[in-house]
Formats: sequence, C-alpha cells, structure tokens
Amino acid sequence: MTSLISQNALPKRRLEKDDSSSSDEETMDSPVASDAEAGKKPRPEDRRKDRRKKKKALEARQGQEADEMRRLESSLFGNIYTPLEFGTEAVPARGQDDAKLFSVDRSADDDLPVYEEDLGSEDEVLDKGRKPAWVDEEEDSTQVDILKVARLRKLRKEADERVISGKEYEARLRGHHAKLNPFTGWADMDRKAPLRDGDSDEEEGGVDNMLRNNDELVVKGTAKLLPGMLDYSRLVDANAQDPSSGPINSVQFHRNGQLMLVAGLDKHLRFFQIDGKRNPKIQSIFVEDCPIQKAAFLPDGSEVILSGRRKFFYSFDLVKAAVSKIGPLTGREEKSLESFEISPDSRTIAFIGNEGYILLISSKTKQLIGTLKMNGNVRSLAFADGGNQLLSSGGDGHVYHWDLRTRKCMHKSVDEGSLSGLSLCTSQDSSYFATGSSSGIVNVYKRDEFLGGKRKPLKTIENLTTETGQMKFNHDAQILAISSGKDRNGMRLVHVPSFTVYQNWPGPRFSLQYPRCLDFSPGSGFLSVGHAGGKVLLYKLHHYQNA
Repeated sequence: MTSLISQNALPKRRLEKDDSSSSDEETMDSPVASDAEAGKKPRPEDRRKDRRKKKKALEARQGQEADEMRRLESSLFGNIYTPLEFGTEAVPARGQDDAKLFSVDRSADDDLPVYEEDLGSEDEVLDKGRKPAWVDEEEDSTQVDILKVARLRKLRKEADERVISGKEYEARLRGHHAKLNPFTGWADMDRKAPLRDGDSDEEEGGVDNMLRNNDELVVKGTAKLLPGMLDYSRLVDANAQDPSSGPINSVQFHRNGQLMLVAGLDKHLRFFQIDGKRNPKIQSIFVEDCPIQKAAFLPDGSEVILSGRRKFFYSFDLVKAAVSKIGPLTGREEKSLESFEISPDSRTIAFIGNEGYILLISSKTKQLIGTLKMNGNVRSLAFADGGNQLLSSGGDGHVYHWDLRTRKCMHKSVDEGSLSGLSLCTSQDSSYFATGSSSGIVNVYKRDEFLGGKRKPLKTIENLTTETGQMKFNHDAQILAISSGKDRNGMRLVHVPSFTVYQNWPGPRFSLQYPRCLDFSPGSGFLSVGHAGGKVLLYKLHHYQNA
C-alpha cells in the first residue's frame, strides 16, 4: 500500500501544476484527473491531446467574445473596424433615389410655390418667403399705480408721479433690476456700446478707439436720488475682525473704494479691505506715544497723516510701510496738532494752530511753508476750488475764504445764526458748503452766491439739538451727512436737492450709539459710521452702483 501511494503522489502534483490555469469544473471532468483518482498513471499522449482541446476551446471562446464586442462597438460608434476608403464607396447620383425616399402631397395647396414643378433653384423659393398668418395689434391699456404700493415707490422718477403705463412699468422694473445687478451685462451678447458724436456703426477696433481718448470707461448713472425714504441696508461692521478698544475718531475710504482706515484713542491705525461680507483686516499699526485724534489719506493715496494732542504728527508711507515722526514745527509753539485738513491736490496740509493761526505744511517736505491769521480761534477748516482756496470758521461766527496762491483773505462774512462755528465741509465740485455751530444749527450755502454777497443760507437744518460734529457731502452732492457726538443716534442724512431729512434713517432697528466720525466711499455705494463703542458701522446705499 505504501508503494502504491508513493507512485501516485508525483502524478497528482503534476496534474495540479498542469491544470492550475483551468477552472475547477474542467479539472473534475478531464480524463487525466479521473485516471489520477483511479490510481492509474496518465499517458503523455493523453495529456497533450487534453491541452490542445483546452487551448482550442479557450481560443473559440475568446474569438466569440471579441466578435460580440466588435458588434457592440459598431452599433454604438459606427463601423470602425471596416472604415470606408475614399474612391471605393458607391455614391448614388443626386436625385436618383429621392423619389423612393420622399413623396409629395400636392392636393393640399396647389398654389404654394415650393411645390411647383420645374423650380429654378431652392434659393429663389427661400427669397420669396411667406406672409404672416396674422399681426398682433399693439394695445397698452394697462395702468399701474406705483404710489399706492409702498415697494413700487422706488420706481418713481419724480416725487409726485403716480400712474404709469404697463410698458413703462416693465421698462422701469428691468432698469431697477439692472441697477441692483450691475455685473451681468457681460452676458448680453447683443449689447452694443453707445456711439459717441461722430462715430458710426461701421467703425471697428473698439479697444483701440477707446484707448485713443480720455473719456471715462465707466458711465456714471444720471438717475436722481428721491427724497423721503432712503433705500439702504446694514452690512457686516467694517472692523468686525478687529474692533477698537476705545472710541473711533477717524474712518476714511481710500480712493480705490476697497481700502478703509480706522483710527482712535486706542493708539491703533487699522486697515480693512471692504467687501461688505467679511471685511478682512489687512494691517494694524500701534503708535505708542499718540492717542490718535485724526487720521486721513492723502488724496493721491500714497500716505496717511496721523495726529493727536501732541506737538508732532506722524506720516505713514503706504508703499514703503514706514512710519515717520514729524515735528515739532520750527518757530511754532503749538502744543496740539490734533486737527487738520488735506488739500484735494495732495500738496498742502492745513493744521489748526493757536490764537487764530492756520499752519500750512507741504505734504512733500513736511515743512512749514506759511501761516494764515483770522480773528478769534480757529475751529474748523475746509478746502475748495481744487486746493487753491481754504475756508475757515471759529469763535467769531464768521466764515473766511482764503486764496492760498496769495495767502490773503478774499472774503469774510457772518454765518447766519452762528455764535461759534465748529465744523465746515464743501462738496467735491465746491458749489456748496455747509457750516455747523455749537447749537446744532447747520446752514447750507451756495458758495458763488455767498462770495457774491448773499448772506442768507439756502437752508437751515435744525434736526440736531447738540453741538455739530463731522459733516460731509457725498461725491455728487445729493446727500449731506451731519452728526453730533453728544447725542445718541445723533446723525441725519439730508437730501440736498429738496433739503429734507430722510425719515427712515437710522431707523428703529439700528443704533448708531454716539457717532464720532463718518465717510462715504468714492462712489457713495458705502457709508461708514464710527462711534464711541469702538465699532465702525457699514451701510450699503442701493441707489449708487459703485463703491
């Protein structure tokens, strides 16, 4: 028995090696395996025959699978295994088999030209065209009362407008949508740029033509701001990522409309990128020996001037990120340079000095280049005429106009109803200026009429009950913002064309606390308000499209 097992062991191992590539079912059915189980030694001829049979069966299965795969690919992607050869395919002549494929029913309308025999060409048929079955008559009897529904009042163009037609209502809705969504104009494939005088539709090279002139690339909106209710919304606080630990004394937008500076009594100068959603902080600078009373960009955007109740002031270079300490000024004994104004041409910085003096500093050299002297103490300054003129007011209740080219007073007149002037501001085009007094009275003047001898203001605004703080016109002088830091929610927005105060500002849901400073963005899209609690509130004015 032992010898029989040893004789059969070797063939069994060989069988396992030979049949390792085949399935278990085939191994059980093979004659070699059955001989091994019976204990007989398989012959070499039988093993070769069995391998040949398995190989042929495997090739047959693979060929069958390949044929099925080709048929599947051909049904999906076309005849890719037998592509046509150019010149060998049989192409029937045009029109030979058309009669088999198409039949024309001529009984419907024998008058239609497209079914006539012996047509000259298909192009002649297409050129004739067909008459429309009917034409819609233009009827517009719909009338919409836009004054009756509160949310439609924003569509008015005039304050007393009430009923408009349906087409006009649709056009104004579309215009209002375009104003609220100004960044989808690129999707209008049919939109064409407006033609200027002398241009024609045949002119090409739009980019080259645009760069050959100095016209503004962005067309400003000409819609008038309506009085009564202001369309605005509250956004995330401008300094939400790093609130101040003390009162805010200065907020200002950079000329690009995206960068804002925030400064206050915590001795920090902070910069934020304003997007209305996150407002990320960019940089923070700590000024150790100067609680900041005022900080402002140079209009050219290259520097920031910082000042406090000190004999000196600071300059921060935005390009080099370097802080420079300037002062005390040679020949002057001022102990405080906390209040100043910068000319629109970025050439001159005017500081309020002692005993009625106004100190003129060159923004380039930071040296004293001249002084002006008025009666009484100086309390406020404002530049006009692109930086060539300076307005000042103070304790004597007068408004002075200075010509900075000659360093002389060109006009002096009483500010009506003012005992002591605390604040001044001018519009960007210098056509208006406003004065604020210690009693909260704000007078708005037309500057040309004031210089011509007319002393009566265009409007006296009495909505503030405490002393006037900062005031500012927006870029197109349609809004005047006035504030008082001594009164809670002491801020009003004035509609300048009608000289009325907006009724829904600041609103019952929003608290301004004690506002100390404010600023409009260059395009008036944003309004920022800094208060004594260390926060800078940010608002979106929906009438204006650009920041």
